Amino acid sequence: MIELRNITKIYPNGTEAVRDVSLHIRPGEFVSLVGASGMGKTTLVKMLVAEEKPTKGKIILGGWDITRIKAAHIPLLRRQIGVVFQDFKLLEKKTVFENVAFALEVAGYDKRHITEVVPQILKLVGIYEKKDVFPDELSGGQQQRVSIARALAHRPKILIADEPTGNLDSVNTREIIDLLQKINKFKTTVMLVTHNRDVVNSLKRRVIAMDEGRIVNDQAHGRYVL
Repeated sequence: MIELRNITKIYPNGTEAVRDVSLHIRPGEFVSLVGASGMGKTTLVKMLVAEEKPTKGKIILGGWDITRIKAAHIPLLRRQIGVVFQDFKLLEKKTVFENVAFALEVAGYDKRHITEVVPQILKLVGIYEKKDVFPDELSGGQQQRVSIARALAHRPKILIADEPTGNLDSVNTREIIDLLQKINKFKTTVMLVTHNRDVVNSLKRRVIAMDEGRIVNDQAHGRYVL
């Protein structure tokens, strides 16, 4: 599903953000990518969604080499990869329903498809009853559920959650992690990028640790050991 072959990323100022990283993530896996801030996690995510290109190496997603992807093909790639961020990135002047629908509208889906699919996704993430309210009327945990729903709008094969619980309290953190596990049970590959030790240790799933741009640990049923 995801394969990185000897990936290195060097920025114009000489910073080597990722150093000779190779890994393989199988379809349907739930993987935690851990490490302190500035250790290469975010750069790795940016390369997976073609926001950045590697300086060296190759990235394969679902058999598709995206290392030198053409700009015209990036929207198609991003329909296969849902991304959730720490700060939600919701549109304040759109309702919950409209926020999720917007992701489909910009991709050219018709109104009939949108009115059928959006309620299904909102029910899946447990936020359907809030479909007509605006983001500022929601708690942080509820806003993150909307963000996850939007990321699932295209029914992606891969969901990348980049510090999805960074702004949440412990109760909402647990609920969002439970939701990601629920999504994973539908065979969606999930990559959780986090520095939350307690979350990672509670999952008992695969843990990939990065330090100074390199993978320093990869355990099938691991713990946050850095």
